[in-house]
Amino acid sequence: MTNIPETGRTPRVQTRLVVIQILVLSLLGTLGGRLWYLQIREGAQYQKEASGNHVQQVVQPAVRGSILDARGVPLADNETRLVVSASRTDLLKQKDDGKAVLTKLAGVLGMDPQEVMQKVRLCDAKTPQPCWNGSPYQPIPITDEATAKQALQIRERTEDFPGITAEPEAVRRYAAPGKSNTAQVLGYLSPVTDEEIQAAKDTSSPYLRSDMVGRTGLERQYDKELRGKAGVTRYEVDNLGRVIGKAKSDAAQPGANLVTSIDARVQRVAEYELDKAMKAARQQYDKITGTNYKADSGAVVVMEAKTGRVVAMASAPTYDPNVWVGGISAKDYKALTGKDSDYPLLNRAIQGQSAPGSTFKVVSTAAAVEAGYAFNGNYPCTSSYSVGNQVFKNFEGENFGPISLGRALEVSCDTVFYGLADNEWKKDGGINPKKGQPKDYFFKAAHQFGLGKETGLDLPGEVSGRVPDRRWKQDYWEINKDAWCKSGKKNGSYVEKIAYENCLEGNKMREGDAINYSIGQGDTLVTPIQEAVIYGAISNGGTMYTPTIGKAVVSADGKQVTEIKPKSSGKLPITKAARDMMDQALAAVTTRGTAAWKFTGWPQNKIPLHAKTGTAEVYGKQTTSWLATYSKDYSVIMTISQAGTGSGASGEAVRNIYSAMYGVQADGSIDNKKALLPTPQTSLPKVQADGTITAPKISGDPAKDQEAVAKQVAQQGGTTAPQDDQGTAATTNTPPDGNRDTRRRRRRGGSRRTAA
Repeated sequence: MTNIPETGRTPRVQTRLVVIQILVLSLLGTLGGRLWYLQIREGAQYQKEASGNHVQQVVQPAVRGSILDARGVPLADNETRLVVSASRTDLLKQKDDGKAVLTKLAGVLGMDPQEVMQKVRLCDAKTPQPCWNGSPYQPIPITDEATAKQALQIRERTEDFPGITAEPEAVRRYAAPGKSNTAQVLGYLSPVTDEEIQAAKDTSSPYLRSDMVGRTGLERQYDKELRGKAGVTRYEVDNLGRVIGKAKSDAAQPGANLVTSIDARVQRVAEYELDKAMKAARQQYDKITGTNYKADSGAVVVMEAKTGRVVAMASAPTYDPNVWVGGISAKDYKALTGKDSDYPLLNRAIQGQSAPGSTFKVVSTAAAVEAGYAFNGNYPCTSSYSVGNQVFKNFEGENFGPISLGRALEVSCDTVFYGLADNEWKKDGGINPKKGQPKDYFFKAAHQFGLGKETGLDLPGEVSGRVPDRRWKQDYWEINKDAWCKSGKKNGSYVEKIAYENCLEGNKMREGDAINYSIGQGDTLVTPIQEAVIYGAISNGGTMYTPTIGKAVVSADGKQVTEIKPKSSGKLPITKAARDMMDQALAAVTTRGTAAWKFTGWPQNKIPLHAKTGTAEVYGKQTTSWLATYSKDYSVIMTISQAGTGSGASGEAVRNIYSAMYGVQADGSIDNKKALLPTPQTSLPKVQADGTITAPKISGDPAKDQEAVAKQVAQQGGTTAPQDDQGTAATTNTPPDGNRDTRRRRRRGGSRRTAA
């Protein structure tokens, strides 16, 4: 007998078969469930995605809207050029990744093969410009300056240039009407990145891979309005890529046009005068450093006093924004960002901050009046002001005796403000203030004047400046105390002594801090646009406006116009009476004060100008020139780094800007026909029925045209000084004795003016 069953299977074998059967059934069940999931539950979704594999999209880029000046003159628009582009996808299919094709292409275009290859490489943290920071699947422009002959060579020999196209395309053009540059205001474009595409995917303004986006300036601020919406045509194709039908088509929607408050003619004059002033400053000898002034950077702002609209904004050094069009070269990129470039991409009108010097005294004057000091009281303008063993000198030892606050503004007497600020510091309890909140009139006034924060101008990247009040000092000390305590020495160099003092009591408001602050020195920082707002507010009676450049957004068809209205940002902390007295004092600055020698012959009785000069010291550098001015219509602010005194470096340039706007000739007469902008432009450009905007032509160069007329008048008889209302000469043509801002401020022993 045997234990083997009739089936011939042992119990072990049967068990194994059962297990196998269970496994097979489980696998079949799993497979069936998965098939049900894919085919039934998610079938529609996968069918939709699968159908997409048979649809190819062709993108028609939207025409980007133009940026126009206040009269409709294009500052940035588009033009058709022959653009040669390369497809990375096709190039990478080549055995050598397309090197041979790109080398051959460089020969046709007359370019360096290395430069061409650099343009198609992808940007990353380790790859310097030039490189491609857009989508790797988008055609990469090699040049937008191809000739018809070059394009024809490429198109006729497609087998020699796989992945290379030569097509007419609309590209950005920065027109520079009348040779106005406006680079930092306009900004520039570059391709959208994959990260930006993903970030904007679910927003109201998603990107396509073909989009160019604004990176700085107005191009960035108003990118959504200017960009429009690209058109997409979808074609159904078979598995061989052949078109078998059109699936859907979305027409491109052109971007809107941006009308700005910039006047291209005034912009050109402002740029020209700033550049000329800097060149002139470099010819002047600085007795303190024993070298000529460097005048390495500067800015000028022209703003409507009653609205805050910016008429002109120039920054130096500058550059041609067209270098970004079609991709920037390595040489150009280095020139814009290298260590020796002086960083022309910076808009110093809103990103350049420095100590304001005596232009800050309007803030200190308002603070003094608020603290209870009479505007027309008598305050000692002595040659120096002593605090312990420290002596704070007035400019060149000037001594005007007892004078009013108005006269202190006129002659820019430091010691008047030293004394007032020191008195208030002592009233607040000195270095250890009284319990409760010190009154801090001088610091509160700065905040009330809008300092220490952005103005809200419609440009990206604006900086806030700095009001070095008690809170700032505490925060700054906590950040830097370890470094100060490590490097400071009681009997070391000047810098080491400062570090030592800051280590011990850098979080406290010291007497010297309050004194320096009162005349716009020490740690105080302002920007030109902030000063334009302040002096514009003094001009209009006390209302501060949020500065704007955008004036209206006009749809491409002209049917929809969205105006950007002026907005008030607050009131100056001064009474009407105090404002009126300050106004009179600032007018006197141009007739008998620190700016008088630069405004000889100005028709003050017909076009009153008001000014405040400033010469700010910066540790380790030459002085910064400031000139803040206004008329009843405009405020004009100019600053030049390392250029000397306020009136000396900037006076003539600022006067020439006013002359251009009001038509003031070299002999003091007024020619309204030659006035570029005697009153602010209030109306918008005329929009035609088809959406086009009527714009006047700017012939020649407004700045050089004005200069030529001035030279002609001078040759015919020279200048004459007009008489003021009392029949006396309105100004003087040479720096008077004791004029604080006509010669270089000298550092005196014991002065504690610190780095700004």
